[in-house]
Amino acid sequence: MRQIIECVPNFSEGRDKGVIDAIVAEIARGGEVRVLDVDPGEATNRTVVTFVGEPQPVIEAALRGMKKAAELIDMRNHHGAHPRFGATDVCPLIPVSGITLEECATLARGLAQRAADELGIPCYCYEAAAFTPERKNLAFCRQGEYEALPERLGKPGEGPDYGDRPFDEGVAKTGVTAVGARDFLIAVNFNLNTTSTRRANAIAFDVREKGRPQREGGKPNGKPMKDADGNPIMIPGTLKGTKAIGWFIDEYGIAQVSMNITDIATTPLHVAFDEVSRAAAARGLRVTGTEIVGLVPKRTIIDAGKHYLRKQQRSLGITDDEIIKIAVKSMGLDELKPFERQEKIIEDMLADDKKRLLVDMTCRGFADETASESPAPGGGSISAYMGALAAALGTMVANLSAHKPGWDDRWEEFSDQAEKGRAMLDRLINLVDEDTEAFNRIMAVFGMPKKTEEEKALRAKALEEATLYATEVPLRTMKAAYETFDVLEAMAAKGNPASVSDAGVGALAARSAVMGAHLNVRINAAGLKDRTCADALLAEAAEIEKAAVKREAEILEIVNKVIDKA
Repeated sequence: MRQIIECVPNFSEGRDKGVIDAIVAEIARGGEVRVLDVDPGEATNRTVVTFVGEPQPVIEAALRGMKKAAELIDMRNHHGAHPRFGATDVCPLIPVSGITLEECATLARGLAQRAADELGIPCYCYEAAAFTPERKNLAFCRQGEYEALPERLGKPGEGPDYGDRPFDEGVAKTGVTAVGARDFLIAVNFNLNTTSTRRANAIAFDVREKGRPQREGGKPNGKPMKDADGNPIMIPGTLKGTKAIGWFIDEYGIAQVSMNITDIATTPLHVAFDEVSRAAAARGLRVTGTEIVGLVPKRTIIDAGKHYLRKQQRSLGITDDEIIKIAVKSMGLDELKPFERQEKIIEDMLADDKKRLLVDMTCRGFADETASESPAPGGGSISAYMGALAAALGTMVANLSAHKPGWDDRWEEFSDQAEKGRAMLDRLINLVDEDTEAFNRIMAVFGMPKKTEEEKALRAKALEEATLYATEVPLRTMKAAYETFDVLEAMAAKGNPASVSDAGVGALAARSAVMGAHLNVRINAAGLKDRTCADALLAEAAEIEKAAVKREAEILEIVNKVIDKA
């Protein structure tokens, strides 16, 4: 899965458009990241920039933005309504897909160290990247703001995690930066079948983590109660990691519960929807739909779709498109306007429509491309596709079995198998194009210069690396195709008997995929100079093929017995 992260740096300039544009241009330079939003504030004198991309390009873009901000913003002249202590005040990294919060925390620490070493900007690490519990809190890191830096820098326990030094002319101009990692924040509005802001607020207070003030006698008009220190006593709401209020929207003519979900691991979107729906029903109201503000990671919608499929006791091993459709309809994401995936799901927004993948072709187009005079795609890609078809057949039988009348009590058993098959299918589909990419890498090496001894050495090294990669890819195809036997055997033995022949054909395809990929391992391994490595790869591949032939025979025996009994 492609790794995608989001970065949301806040720069201490919200009034000078020229400065803002220059910083954003530096971030976007090279086209490897995508700027999603630029939000300047005149009163705060602060601009929030949101951009996304793969981890390393995002890190480089963040450094370019920090460098340009350090050049153009002088903190000695900065004033605004928002707390701040640096030209780049904060710079959080947020996991979107294919990467964990912990991995983002490691990236954030690396970014902080590079900013200190390469740009001379001292950095605190906060939230998930913090080195101490106290520094998880941004307010703790930023206490006293810019004006307190002369006293804090160089003082044990007070100074930044990276680049700490006594306050000097450089720091006086740039200030310091807080670099961190946090989870994705989802802004969402839940539509209600009422125009009452008061009732919407009541629902918001029921569910938000902060809750509502406790009142004397438990009466709505009772006097708010306070603790011994004079602080209001709160009755917590039911949803952790959420903030919410109720409001009326003139544009739609309805009241909404407006919510920020700050901890989507604890409170996923679908959990918030169900709980707001429950709280609304308890007050005689109904949630009619949901409005996502801004963007969400794909996993948020996929998790929601799977949640509602489980409620329906339906298989989860279906395509992402179908899962997303279930999520959209279940939460009414299209009530106010159509739900456009390219406008709401980050991964879909980042999809490169210009890149023509083999797996995106029609069946006829793929066959024609294979038949053309071009050497790629070849047997390796075809083997991966045969493996994908094997996984697809096993998944199909699982889905049909999960939906078979009279087998309702077994839906989860078959759903689990379908999910496994779907994951295998996705891996093998990716290998279709990766095998062709491996071939293209070898072809690219042949275009390298070889006039000098140094060029020859570099070319030889690159060829060995490309050949090793071209050997490892079909070996991964063999392993992935072999795994499909587990689902196929389970479906042949326990699945819908009417579809047992499909499981048998899947076994034939899986065996062919393994044997075909083995041929590619052998022909590519022959070009490796490192024979110890080559022999190890060949031995592993031979064992997989031997096992695959055995598994195919066992599954076909099961299939034939079921057919003979029919």
